[in-house]
Amino acid sequence: MDLSENNLVGSIPKGITLLNGLHSLNLSNNHLIGELPIMMGNMRSLESFDVSSNQLSGTIPSSMSVLTSLSQLNLSHNNFSGPIPTANQFSTYDPSSYADNPYLCGSPLPKKCGYSNKVHGSSDFEDDEDSRKDKLEKWLFYFVVAAGFATGFWGVIGTLWFKKTWRHAYFRRAEDVADWIYVTTAIRKAKLKKWMMMRNRVNV
Repeated sequence: MDLSENNLVGSIPKGITLLNGLHSLNLSNNHLIGELPIMMGNMRSLESFDVSSNQLSGTIPSSMSVLTSLSQLNLSHNNFSGPIPTANQFSTYDPSSYADNPYLCGSPLPKKCGYSNKVHGSSDFEDDEDSRKDKLEKWLFYFVVAAGFATGFWGVIGTLWFKKTWRHAYFRRAEDVADWIYVTTAIRKAKLKKWMMMRNRVNV
């Protein structure tokens, strides 16, 4: 299957790994992104695999080491990272198969997997730690807000519930305020009505 130079975009569909009878797959010179499907090892009949000149990233799936029939591999000119698998046929590929992947390391490349990759990994770990701390702080904030609301709410309701005299005094006060608002509104309404009537008489 040759789909090279077709301006394909997006990621490689995971369903492609179901084509376990496929012998050759060429997706080179497109605009593919994302990672290689983790179940690439299911394509047991694959003999040639070319995804060069794309924008693929991530690590090379370790499952590919079981593809013992894979004699031709080209992952060059992408953004793959991490160590190259060392099992089975991976020890036989030419370094050009991995060219222009600055974050790949290990044999057959001259760049060894050492301190720089550990630092890169620790950076990812620190990012995860920061993300977890942010989530924890967010949950703590919500907890404090909820606890404050519950304390204030039940502080008032609980007091009125258990203190009968306070409850009566509270509702009596609420009734007095309601009565005052009603009377004040009625008086102002009557005054306004009287003023309107007097104004109409003057105009007549």
